[in-house]
Amino acid sequence: MDALEFVRVRELEVAVRIWNPTAPRTLVAWHGLARHGGDFSALAQELGSEWRIIAPDTPGRGLSSWSLFPAHDYLYSHYTTVAIALLDHFKLDYVDWLGTSMGGLLGMLIAADPQHSARISRLILNDVGPELNKDGLIGLSSYFGVTHRFSTFSELQHELKQHYAGFGIASDSAWRELALNSARRLPDGSWTYHFDPRISEQFVHDTPRDMWVDWAHIRCPVMVIRGEESTLLDAETLPRMAEVQPELVTLTVPNCGHAPMLDRPAQVDPMRHFLDRPAPPPSAPEPTQAATGWQRAVQWLAQQWRQWKK
Repeated sequence: MDALEFVRVRELEVAVRIWNPTAPRTLVAWHGLARHGGDFSALAQELGSEWRIIAPDTPGRGLSSWSLFPAHDYLYSHYTTVAIALLDHFKLDYVDWLGTSMGGLLGMLIAADPQHSARISRLILNDVGPELNKDGLIGLSSYFGVTHRFSTFSELQHELKQHYAGFGIASDSAWRELALNSARRLPDGSWTYHFDPRISEQFVHDTPRDMWVDWAHIRCPVMVIRGEESTLLDAETLPRMAEVQPELVTLTVPNCGHAPMLDRPAQVDPMRHFLDRPAPPPSAPEPTQAATGWQRAVQWLAQQWRQWKK
């Protein structure tokens, strides 16, 4: 990381990690549910000095503020507000977007929204799409729905390697770095993860939404990266996505689950090729009905959570 900015969005301070601040091209990289922007360090190194990587920590994660009102702030509608505020802060009228899991869904929502779609020039989704595996969702929501406490840092590191095996991380040094960037010490000396445990309330408060409708409204070029062993994005979903978006570019990453770390040439080079393709000029906002307004803009993960809890 070469720079760290803190941007005030309403009552919350949002940390933004930046690599190559003076690079001529910019990629917004948004992390997954319980991660933070630091996950894109290796990606920034692989993409090289041509790319400025802007990677925010979503509120409740990493170095960003925790909310006093999770039912209001840990929602996709509020994440969208944060994202647009950051695009405005960095004067990004038209920018490439990479999103892992939750960050990909957020990118989809922005790219499909009539008011903001013109802000996204190209969209890369890392192991996420308009339909997700229900068992995988239940696994995520149940794991992050409880507070994790570890007596020692070694215990935390061991648990991290078990839970994030799908990242496909190969080296001990990379696992050690992930653990160091994921840990938070508690007042009693024990350890837990870096994020606010109340981020899981998103599954309760978010309103269900048909993401296939959003998928059909996306007009920018889209690439989807899928871990070969993904527990969240089924292989059968990719052909259906391509039926709706015929120009869809796909990449399946071997020996990875949810979600590829994007930390090696075999994963990053196809992304670079996609990003080097000419992007269409930004389109004017389309007329729309209020039914797609962001008061009700959230994903249907909540529906799966509530069904599982019954």
